[in-house]
Amino acid sequence: MSTRIDVTADPVRDRCLLTTGHLSPRRLPGPPGVVRVALVAAGALLLAGDEVRIEVVAEGPVQVEIVETAGTVAYAMRGGSARWDVDIRLTGGASLQWYAEPFVVSAGADVTRTTTAHLARSSTARLRESLVLGRYGEVGGTLRTATRAWLDDDLLLAEDLDLSPETRTGWAILGPARCLDTVTTLGSRLPDAAHTLQLEGPGSIARQLLQEQHQSELIRTSV
Repeated sequence: MSTRIDVTADPVRDRCLLTTGHLSPRRLPGPPGVVRVALVAAGALLLAGDEVRIEVVAEGPVQVEIVETAGTVAYAMRGGSARWDVDIRLTGGASLQWYAEPFVVSAGADVTRTTTAHLARSSTARLRESLVLGRYGEVGGTLRTATRAWLDDDLLLAEDLDLSPETRTGWAILGPARCLDTVTTLGSRLPDAAHTLQLEGPGSIARQLLQEQHQSELIRTSV
């Protein structure tokens, strides 16, 4: 079953319907016009055979903030694999802010991670993805990511990354770094900076390659 966060703006009290899958969403207190939701693991994650799916749907002029209470570790899978898929749909001026905690891919893990976003032109999203390849002292396992984002019917972003051990150490990918920290905006742009790529449409990707994730400056420069 998918984890689902379904938010609809309402002049009296914004409506929020939460469905538990591998993750349990829980509503947190927030000011008017802001729906804050925490994601809590409903069991051990991430193991061989897991297929995590998170759906976020927001309609109308409401701000959705997703809070992860802890990072995620993909453990050694002994020849197996796992998936982590996110599907986002925003309409009617809805906005989403999701600053994810680190996603750690341990040695022996094999993970496919996808993010798909469909936004109306009145809506915006700001997403942080922190990928850490290996726990301390590890080389880290295999990770493949795919991101697709549309603004109305126009494709805004298409990116595929093969972060398997045999390819990611190339000079054009990660080189000696083991952490990839990214803040992506859709429907709006970040200020110009050395580490920021402006998309052809209204969107930006700010990215840092790091040896240690805590060295990242993206949160300080992107909020």
